[in-house]
Amino acid sequence: MTYPDSILSRVTRPARYTGGEWNSITKDWQKTDIKVALSYPDVYEIGMSNIALPILYEMLNRQPDVLAERVFAPWPDLAAVIKEADIPLLSLESGRPLGEFDIIGFSLGYELTYTNVLEMLHLARIPVLAGERDDSHPVIIAGGSCALNPEPMADFIDLFVIGEAEELLPQLIDCFRHWKRQGATRKELLGRVASLPGIYVPGLYQAEYEPDGLFRSLTPTAEASAKIERQIVAKLPPPVTSPVIPYIEVIHDRGAIEISRGCTRGCRFCNAGMIYRPLRQRPQQEVITAVDDLVSNCGYDEVSLVSLSTSDYCGIDLLVASIARRYSKKNLTVSLPSLRLNRDSVKLVESLPTRRKTGLTFAPEAASQRLQRVINKNTTEEELMETAAAAFERGWTNLKLYFMLGLPTETGDDVASIIQLVDKVQALGRTAPGKRPHIRVSLSSFVPKAHTPFQWVGQDDELELNNKHQILRQGLRRKGVRLSWQDPRASLLEAALSRGDRRLGRVIHRAWQMGASFDGWSERFNYETWLRAFEESGIEPGFYAQRQRSTEEPLPWGHIDTGISPDYLKREYQLALEGKETADCHYQECSACGLQKRRPECHQKQAASG
Repeated sequence: MTYPDSILSRVTRPARYTGGEWNSITKDWQKTDIKVALSYPDVYEIGMSNIALPILYEMLNRQPDVLAERVFAPWPDLAAVIKEADIPLLSLESGRPLGEFDIIGFSLGYELTYTNVLEMLHLARIPVLAGERDDSHPVIIAGGSCALNPEPMADFIDLFVIGEAEELLPQLIDCFRHWKRQGATRKELLGRVASLPGIYVPGLYQAEYEPDGLFRSLTPTAEASAKIERQIVAKLPPPVTSPVIPYIEVIHDRGAIEISRGCTRGCRFCNAGMIYRPLRQRPQQEVITAVDDLVSNCGYDEVSLVSLSTSDYCGIDLLVASIARRYSKKNLTVSLPSLRLNRDSVKLVESLPTRRKTGLTFAPEAASQRLQRVINKNTTEEELMETAAAAFERGWTNLKLYFMLGLPTETGDDVASIIQLVDKVQALGRTAPGKRPHIRVSLSSFVPKAHTPFQWVGQDDELELNNKHQILRQGLRRKGVRLSWQDPRASLLEAALSRGDRRLGRVIHRAWQMGASFDGWSERFNYETWLRAFEESGIEPGFYAQRQRSTEEPLPWGHIDTGISPDYLKREYQLALEGKETADCHYQECSACGLQKRRPECHQKQAASG
């Protein structure tokens, strides 16, 4: 079964829902025992740009008795039409209703997709509340970075995969095999998988709260563990070199190779920099071979070398030079996201094959050196000016700079420093030969994230953030700089969900009932709907987003052990308040973040083995 033409003709971008793409895998439904739907709770174009999805898709379909198919959140136009036509949400590969799968796995990478999870379950005719499902329903699992604080979604998910799934997934699938063969109940299955490392079954825990509303504790039943240890693979899995090729243009319409995972920079606001430690690097020859295979198997003319900080890859200049020589006579573009702000990065981009000087992007995050020390991302003004000068001298005319507002300890002087810094960069561009450069500044609001040194910090309120935006709008518009900024109200919601407990489940549920979906899309985000949901649930969003927390207060995500010790996070928080930096352990001695106890090799200098 697939959506009929009478349905697809009524929606935008019908190719989102047709399937049949090159390299997609369709197995015999009747001859395959375990059926998994890999679900990304956003539109096709975003989900197909996710680097984890093809890894899981390939891993699962490699097993003869397992099939994995894809499904993405339908845009509201399709959702409305299939409701009207009484058609359930279907998978892409076989066009099967999601309710016929054994497992539906959601990737949670952004808090503002939570209502999409509920909408997808509802469209699939599956109860959105885990407590209302029975043995006839699929098991709903979730993983991804947001699963490191699973509590806001605990009411809706049967089990969470905590950490990296590459080694855990085969064990989990094996449990499902035994479950199906033995004809065990859903309750028995969840009790069994709860014993696996890295599996969190929220239904086996009871949350308790203090009379004043503070979180008190999370008590497990006999078969559940008090701590869930994040799973970490020692070696990166082989890169996917025959991914599904979309029919339509997606957000990252190119091949992608993960060249390293983890980051040692220690930026104190960065959730990814903490939860993806330790740093692991793919060998250069493996990367080069993967580039060859991607180009051969998929016909890509652009390949992205992906990591949290690409310029920190040991020997990145040698790797780029090797690829450039290899494809010197072919039209291949190599892109390097997440470059550090320095002159070497400009030289590195300049050396890429098939250079397209569309623009350079850097993220200082803060303009004053005082605030940079607070967030542990110290890029001196001299480095920024040298980088800009090098870019302008080499003919780059578009420069984009990312800054964050509302960072801990931020003052009016720190905000004004952004204007002063941009002014100096613009003045430098006017003296450079060639075309006058175009400078864009993108602003985001600081969102405190779980498992970071700033997890205890309260977020600025809407009035404070709007005042800071206004200062920058006035200061930068006079200089002809293009400015974009994020809605502070969306950041408030993100912060509340990021630092929430499972009481937020009823807020999410009520917001969805009132029509909330695609909250990360500005044209869909309805702040008033969420305010009503909070009010009707008897919860104040500022309690979660804007409240400064004591470092001794129990945290709703405290049962999730990322490997980063609470003592390290507290120490880093104190150093931030003192305006002191912590050295990058990639180049200096081990910073004793806690992972050295689980992974002794993580504090060895990667450069020695690079």
